[in-house]
Amino acid sequence: MAEAARKFGVAEQPLYREAPNNIEAEQALLGAILVNNDAFYRVSDFLKPAHFHEPLHRRIFEVAAELIRMGKIATPITLKTFLPADEKVGDMTVAQYVVRLAVEAVTVVNATDYGRAIYDLATRRALITVGEDMVNIAYDAPVDMSPSDQIEDAERRLFELAETGRYDGGFESFTDAVKTAVDMANAAYMRDGGLSGIATGLRDLDRRMGGLQPSDLIVLAGRPGMGKTSLATNIAFNIAEAYVPAQQADGSFKAANGGVVGFFSLEMSSEQLATRIISEQTEISSSKIRRGEISEMDFEKLVACSQTMQT
Repeated sequence: MAEAARKFGVAEQPLYREAPNNIEAEQALLGAILVNNDAFYRVSDFLKPAHFHEPLHRRIFEVAAELIRMGKIATPITLKTFLPADEKVGDMTVAQYVVRLAVEAVTVVNATDYGRAIYDLATRRALITVGEDMVNIAYDAPVDMSPSDQIEDAERRLFELAETGRYDGGFESFTDAVKTAVDMANAAYMRDGGLSGIATGLRDLDRRMGGLQPSDLIVLAGRPGMGKTSLATNIAFNIAEAYVPAQQADGSFKAANGGVVGFFSLEMSSEQLATRIISEQTEISSSKIRRGEISEMDFEKLVACSQTMQT
């Protein structure tokens, strides 16, 4: 029975798994672009020819994109010159196939959704490639590649994929931008202190900046020893201390106040950062903490502060 079960399990395993793709979505998007070239601009900021699974679709999209960017129209007639004349798609020529794409195009309204579906599937295929390469290299690793080197290479490739695997950029309609601005103003009106962003805990700074905004990159500049790190750790602590999570309708959590803080430093270790923050909160010199030159009362303050931070 066990042998039969084992054989059954082996038989159930597919010998070949087709890479994720959606040919219909690719056809629908190409048809929409050929019918109305404006559909191209709905996906042009994130979709590339390489994201198409079907090689012919890559070529069609590439030619159409070039024509549109040159200020020309992309139609089955204008594309015909740039596509292989002797290639067959089933019982059709490539020119006939392109005409069919345009004829069967239903709407251009869903062009963005088609583009996102194609993009997501391309990202999945890239993930599969990274995973397969990881397995193959682990089995047959080069002599000069250590396991840590392989891990670093895999992390690098996954990071690159995460950085490119996005389609939330590009143009935004003015209507959506206005709604976002009104929502931000409403958040500032409803929040204590009248801030649209996250409060730093430094009143004068919050009054001038309106809090920290999600899209902002803030640079603290100054000469060495001016207190840049001290200011940054104070802001980080204040935001983390004020953090209050609120559960959303979909079950996820969002900060109702404050926020979760990630602190990265090239100059100090995590222990040194923790020591500095404890020093700032207890008003005990960090150098005295490191040398152990503290009284029993100071030590009790350190313990109480650390316990408060960990809760």
